[in-house]
Amino acid sequence: MTLFDGIYPFYPQQRKAASFDISIIIVIVVFLTLACSFLLIIPGIRGRARLYWTLRVLLSLFMGVVIVVVQFTGDWETGWVQANTSYKSFNRAVVNADIGLHIGLEGVNITLKGNPVKQINETINYNEYFSWSFSSNYDRSYSEGLEKGLPSPILYVAEKFSSQSPCAVHRQYRISGHYASATLWVAFCTWIISNILFSMPALVYGGYMLLVTGAFMTFSLLSFSTVRNSPMCLIQIGAATLHVAYGGSFWLTLVVGLLCFVAGITVVALHHLNLDLLKTFFDLREDKAEEHQEMAEVYVNSYFVNKALAPPQPSETNNL
Repeated sequence: MTLFDGIYPFYPQQRKAASFDISIIIVIVVFLTLACSFLLIIPGIRGRARLYWTLRVLLSLFMGVVIVVVQFTGDWETGWVQANTSYKSFNRAVVNADIGLHIGLEGVNITLKGNPVKQINETINYNEYFSWSFSSNYDRSYSEGLEKGLPSPILYVAEKFSSQSPCAVHRQYRISGHYASATLWVAFCTWIISNILFSMPALVYGGYMLLVTGAFMTFSLLSFSTVRNSPMCLIQIGAATLHVAYGGSFWLTLVVGLLCFVAGITVVALHHLNLDLLKTFFDLREDKAEEHQEMAEVYVNSYFVNKALAPPQPSETNNL
């Protein structure tokens, strides 16, 4: 058995990137593939419609990739602090390190990086992940960290989120993250429906579904924000205090939710106020113009038309 990047390959590890992991990379690659596939066919679209198609498709893909990616990110709440702290239990050694806290929908990442990285004859660079999803056991992960002898700052911060902690935030974070994730998946489904409606085309209903998408993204933010209802215990590390604030994923979700509202309101408003402009943006008027042009090129035999319009001639039997 050999080491791969310093880790034994056949043993499960509680290590996960603080901001990115393999799930995020897979989602981004899938959406980039869709975007590149569209860019390959965009030269076949003529005129101003090419710009409209590019804007619509790339904007829609951006909304979709954000809705999915924020499910797996770990920076809905973040906090950093630099402090002089004890390194291990039953050891008087003090190190200077950066302690980071990254909270996601399904768990928490705790990082510890020395300043400098090599101190007291050790490399101080840790990143430990503790999951509180319904399919995992946070307290068991914390107990395994105790058995492995993780550094004291990591265990101290992780203990604040355990179910036995006096802080009592474990249940709140677990339920809030679960419902925030569920509403985001619903938003992803409504985003797919809106794209189907735009392609049918049923433009006004696609606009309504964009509004529903923005609403569910807002619900996810409200669900996660309920963790602030439970007062967070002070995380005192040495002489410094670790404070957490909303991170990049929270604000990115808010921006995309507002973008869905703006796009949906614009589509609905144009449908009622200026339908021709809306059809032009969705490349629908050009098709009708081509149909009228094709109808104008139809040739009619004037002989048969005149014969059909001529009055009927009296028959010879009537004259007799």
